[in-house]
Amino acid sequence: MKKIILLLLIAYSTSSIAQTKLASFFGDNMVLQQEDTVSIWGYDTPETDITVSAGWGQKVSTKADENGKWRVKLPTPKADKKPYTLSISGSKKIVFNNVLLGEVWFCSGQSNMEMPMKGYPNSPITGSNEAILNAKNKNIRLFQTKRKASLIPLDNVEGEWTEASPKTVAGFSATAYFFGKKLNDMLDIPIGLINSSWGGANAEAWTDIETLKQFEDIEIPTKIGKAVHHTPLVLYNGMVAPFLGYGIKGAIWYQGEVNRNRPEQYKKLLPAMIKGWRTHWQIGDFPFYMVQIAPYYYGSDYTPLIVEAQVKIMQKVKNTGLATTTDIGNCSDIHPYDKKTVGDRLAYWALAKDYGFDAIAYKAPIYKSMENTEDNKIKITFEKSDRDNGLTNYENRYDIKGFEIAGSDKIFYPAKVKIIGQNELLVWSDKVQNPVAVRYAFGNCDMGTLYNTQGIPVPPFRTDNWSKTRIRNKEKQIK
Repeated sequence: MKKIILLLLIAYSTSSIAQTKLASFFGDNMVLQQEDTVSIWGYDTPETDITVSAGWGQKVSTKADENGKWRVKLPTPKADKKPYTLSISGSKKIVFNNVLLGEVWFCSGQSNMEMPMKGYPNSPITGSNEAILNAKNKNIRLFQTKRKASLIPLDNVEGEWTEASPKTVAGFSATAYFFGKKLNDMLDIPIGLINSSWGGANAEAWTDIETLKQFEDIEIPTKIGKAVHHTPLVLYNGMVAPFLGYGIKGAIWYQGEVNRNRPEQYKKLLPAMIKGWRTHWQIGDFPFYMVQIAPYYYGSDYTPLIVEAQVKIMQKVKNTGLATTTDIGNCSDIHPYDKKTVGDRLAYWALAKDYGFDAIAYKAPIYKSMENTEDNKIKITFEKSDRDNGLTNYENRYDIKGFEIAGSDKIFYPAKVKIIGQNELLVWSDKVQNPVAVRYAFGNCDMGTLYNTQGIPVPPFRTDNWSKTRIRNKEKQIK
């Protein structure tokens, strides 16, 4: 009897792999990266001949290895909005229909990336009803990845490609959709968006094991914790690893709130995570565009420090960008309502850096240096950009709010500000003689008022390196 059961188990196991299988993101309605050599892979019976035939005329063949794994490299032509078929012939034949060639972007992070167009309970998306109403677009394709955590790298996810429509967009990431819609509007080619995000997730949860081992203060888990999305490694394994090798143009990333209490670690962790993704994806230093954490009342002054870390990452890590959001936060809701502005500002980076739109501004003015003047003022200089036309607050250039100034006692007072050049400001206060430091929007709920003339806001910055908390108007001094 035992022998019969064993034979049945062997027969079942053999039959279960004796067919052609691919991951869920290979399917009807998918978008493949244009003008590339994309990877297609799957499983079949060991030693089975595999042929992949594309409707645009390419055909490639291989053989499944001794474990049944196979992978091919398939050349793709320039996008043309024409739907194609893609067939895979092995132990059986699979045909995918309505396949488009275009630009594919991987969208990840925590709740502000995950936040659907219909919003969260009591937390809306500005303009969502109109966006949902007008969402029908066969040239924007969406892949919603179901949440999954794992201690080992997985090779598949739950999800499927769908065309953009009121029904599918309502439940899809608003930030990702607005980003993709702007690209589609401007490029007039298909856009594929893969949303793989989890609300409340920290950066280490999205990081691979080889990278995490570089950090002595991060413990490699042996089990998934109760706070699944705070467990290092497990979201990378469950929601990133399965996609590795799928052809993408780049990634957009909206995360940082959970790591706000550890900004110094974040300066090292996120670059390491980015490097790990790029290493394992094996498509080079693909674009990685982040979103600045917007103003919100956390009860402590950590927000500006994580923004400061994000700016440093943008400056130091190749082919990264930061969409600034200093002006669109909400002190009572951690989820800013204006996701269209976020998506558009991410798209400006991609359009300018990756798609040849040389005339538009995309990068915020970034603090460069300070200099004391002879009349007890501080001159602030920003990095120059040939794509904007200087600084503005869109109201009164002699009444710019959000700046503070301090002397050596480290007590900050509201400052007066004057734009004196294309990329320079004068900052002063009658209450501060011999000033030594300036801060701008350097509080949890300090909304920005300073922009470049193309409307991109300056991120919070400081000229000092003092304690994370700041003292205003002769409160207790910083220690």
